Amino acid sequence: MMDMALPPFMGSSSLLPTGTLLESLIHTSHEISSMENLPSVQMRNVSTMIRRIKLLYSLLDEIQETKCPLPPSSILCLTELFSVIRRVKLLIQGCKDGSSLWGLMQIDLVSNQFYVLVKEMGRALDILPLSLLNITTDVREQVELLHRQAKRAELFVDAKELQRRDDLLEIMTSNNEKNSKNKGFIDMGRLKEILSSIGLTSPLDYEEEISKLEAEAQKQAGTGGLIVVSNINNLISLVSFSKSIIFTSGENEKIKEDIKQRSTLNRYDPSLISQSVLPNIPDEFRCPISLDLMRDPVIVASGHTYDRNSIAQWINSGHHTCPKSGQRLIHMALIPNYTLKSLLHQWCQDNNVPLVESASSSSTDLERSNNKGKLCENAIDHISAMKAAADAVKMTAEFLVGKLAMGSPEIQSQAAYELRLLAKTGMDNRRIIAEAGAIPFLVTLLSSHDPRIQENAVTALLNLSIFDNNKILIMAAGAIDSIIEVLQSGKTMEARENAAATIFSLSMIDDCKVMIGGRPRAIPALVGLLREGTTAGKKDAATALFNLAVYNANKASVVVAGAVPLLIELLMDDKAGITDDALAVLALLLGCREGLEEIRKCRVLVPLLIDLLRFGSAKGKENSITLLLGLCKDGGEEVARRLLINPRSIPSLQSLTTDGSLKARRKADALLRLLNRCCSQSHNPVG
Repeated sequence: MMDMALPPFMGSSSLLPTGTLLESLIHTSHEISSMENLPSVQMRNVSTMIRRIKLLYSLLDEIQETKCPLPPSSILCLTELFSVIRRVKLLIQGCKDGSSLWGLMQIDLVSNQFYVLVKEMGRALDILPLSLLNITTDVREQVELLHRQAKRAELFVDAKELQRRDDLLEIMTSNNEKNSKNKGFIDMGRLKEILSSIGLTSPLDYEEEISKLEAEAQKQAGTGGLIVVSNINNLISLVSFSKSIIFTSGENEKIKEDIKQRSTLNRYDPSLISQSVLPNIPDEFRCPISLDLMRDPVIVASGHTYDRNSIAQWINSGHHTCPKSGQRLIHMALIPNYTLKSLLHQWCQDNNVPLVESASSSSTDLERSNNKGKLCENAIDHISAMKAAADAVKMTAEFLVGKLAMGSPEIQSQAAYELRLLAKTGMDNRRIIAEAGAIPFLVTLLSSHDPRIQENAVTALLNLSIFDNNKILIMAAGAIDSIIEVLQSGKTMEARENAAATIFSLSMIDDCKVMIGGRPRAIPALVGLLREGTTAGKKDAATALFNLAVYNANKASVVVAGAVPLLIELLMDDKAGITDDALAVLALLLGCREGLEEIRKCRVLVPLLIDLLRFGSAKGKENSITLLLGLCKDGGEEVARRLLINPRSIPSLQSLTTDGSLKARRKADALLRLLNRCCSQSHNPVG
């Protein structure tokens, strides 16, 4: 571990204050450590992760008790651990609250997510200066053990769960091969055993599983594509069919009484409901700070919404920026979000969740007045603390840049990693790091033969590029050719993917779109990552291609690089997870002659788009109708004829004219009129 003797670092305007950071870490770690009723799927990975978090909890608790200033590396380590632990909490909650069957189908993917989080935990602990912390020997040994375990951890996929998944797939395949009259030939004993092994033992369990699968289908509409949604619908049918066969009508009646009793219990005993067991809270109802259900949503000057208690604590700690965007707040007023509050009330009623008002929202005028007085008294202290924190960040950044310039490869790797973490935590930090002169040294390190140095350097540049002025500095440092080189042949897949994300970030500026698109290797390298990358990498490549294709001169280059057939292929790939992104790029490429010709060549696209009109997300439906309308215009009579032959096209378009967004309705109307004219030339009108 790297022990760096620097002045005490008490937090920055872009990092949570040390006290708040520790409290948040301890609170979240305690929530995870206290979790009971582990999920039936991923039980081993969940329980192992909880044990690791318990070891961290001991360290965090002891650090808080000592109340000693912390060295900079420990602040960066704790900040990164906070990011990891929050994602651990969401992942475990997803396993607990989500569909067990879908979790079984996704066992490889979810197991890999646990593995990635453990590795990130190990990398964060790399920079924890244990020798500089005032902790007991027992806790030190526990943390060292955790660090060794995290570094040695390997991907674990439960063999029994894999076998259950394969058995389930075999049953589904055999069922699809039979016609509906012969569905009784399913081996119900075998199916019941699989369902029972993942916790489905009563009619109520089956009903809840169906509801969770329906919610998953909605969630996957914009990313998973038609095959994923179709697979989930097949699972819903299988569970519904199994329930009707396995349970008698009397047992099915009993479910209604069970639901009624649970509803009554939840309504009158709020203490039994905790945040960790709330039913699938929609993301828009979670506070971005605490990740828990908002009770009293308020809007800050940046336009973002938070729970009143969380954002008040943030502001009272001396922060004058929006936690989500990093934007400086021009005023500190907290404006009630009545629309969201009304939706929250409705959701809580529908899900029998007791709505306990925020203490702050129900406080008296006298209490509010007292709070204002305290804020005024502390204003000068807050300004002083923010200046001291900014000075500490500046000193840390200058120290790390010195290590980049003069250090050995090992020290350079560590310094690049710490700058990468420091640049994650706010706009002020990104500005200060650039002012310390880090960018030219990071650009130089992109050519390193050490995979870790290269990966940390490109990721640090990615984080720095979020600050708009740094985009110009990165381009001025001649970084683009080196970034393209990493994108094309980086030492690790993560480095290649983060290079694509950097190109996406830089191409937000119009001049950069021109410069990047003019590099002959840039667009082909993005198309290559679109073909070879992980799900995250494919998404990074697709969004970067979209940004570049906004500039008309780049559209033809994207087509020539072979993006069109690949994007269409990804629409049919259930593991790609970029349905909406692929559709958006295709819709953009329709705007150039080469793109239109290439898209028209693909005969499988039209039936795909028709199905996406029915099962896609709202954005996916908009881009699907844009593509269909563009393909039928200006010499697209053959595509129009294929649409008319397909029995699902007209009903899908008619449905979109009533249920779609304003843009989708307008284009669906236009396409129906176009098809009507085409049809009237030889047959009766449609629509």
